[in-house]
Amino acid sequence: MRLEQTAGVGAETARRLLVAFGLPANIFSSSFSALHKVVPERIAYALLAAPSDAVLALTARTLEWLQQPGNQLFTLADSAYPQALLDITDPPLMLYVKGRAELLARPAMAVVGSRNATAQGIANADRFAEILSQRGLTIISGMALGVDAAAHQGALRGAAGNPDGGSTVAVIGTGADIVYPARNRGLAHQIAEAGCIVSEYPLGMPGIAANFPRRNRIISGLARGVLVVEAAAQSGSLITARMAAEQGRDVFAIPGSIHSPLSKGCHQLIKQGAKLVESAQDILEELRPLHGVEAIVAATPVAEAVGGTNQELQGLLAVLGYDPVSFDVLAERSGNDAGSLNGQLLELELAGLIEVLPGGIYRRIG
Repeated sequence: MRLEQTAGVGAETARRLLVAFGLPANIFSSSFSALHKVVPERIAYALLAAPSDAVLALTARTLEWLQQPGNQLFTLADSAYPQALLDITDPPLMLYVKGRAELLARPAMAVVGSRNATAQGIANADRFAEILSQRGLTIISGMALGVDAAAHQGALRGAAGNPDGGSTVAVIGTGADIVYPARNRGLAHQIAEAGCIVSEYPLGMPGIAANFPRRNRIISGLARGVLVVEAAAQSGSLITARMAAEQGRDVFAIPGSIHSPLSKGCHQLIKQGAKLVESAQDILEELRPLHGVEAIVAATPVAEAVGGTNQELQGLLAVLGYDPVSFDVLAERSGNDAGSLNGQLLELELAGLIEVLPGGIYRRIG
């Protein structure tokens, strides 16, 4: 911790020092001339200085945090440090872990996507994560709103009551003692109890924008592959996908409507070689060599999902199709008057089979 908090010492410099001197204690006991051979003069002097009051306070705070059940701190020298992260080019120096640390060593799939996901994107993230978790994969995501939260929730449900389930790991961009965003406080408690929360940042670190793209390399690094559910053309999820490809991980993407801005990123990834997936089974078949991962998926027909909905509603779903449609176009396609069509659309919305987009546009879910 003292090494990481030394002025001018970033992760790359710290790793260079560790390679040269071994354990951190050796670094701080070295001479100026020995240090100056590895780092610039100003950093060598900073390493020779006594630890600041801020570092001592942070150390004390961390030691106190480690006394709480379920809290652990792994360094690059620990045998429990995840092997998957040791294989990437820039592994974090330390991992603050809250919850079931053993999940970090299990087969995993990252699920990422838009914070402003559509209802269909939320449903896809939830369902894919649930099935993959049921089949023994740990679901990795970033505990953001939207797709991330849905993936964690689906994974927790998929692992519930299943001793071989994968559960979920949240890689966060703040200190492990901070919940961000605050709306996910309840979810964070569930993950800490049944899954695992991981951060490379010291306790007390607030939600700084630059930290979130950086933590994405851990999300992809811990996983066998990355599934992008929904992403705009400039989405941060594409950063995770790029890092995954650079790390030698598989990249999967769910396609969407050609008219949806949140499908542009997924389509871009598919054009660049990501594997197009339409079901969790597509992923499981790719990962079948992994121990404990089965490729068994049960599909739920639409009629069952709406509890045997009447044929009029089934017919309306058929004419709705899978692209966004205006009310006027639906009225023309179905031949229904405005009053009955409004009632049918309300029934479908309450059943969770369609969503209403801004401007009175309707889109099918599922």
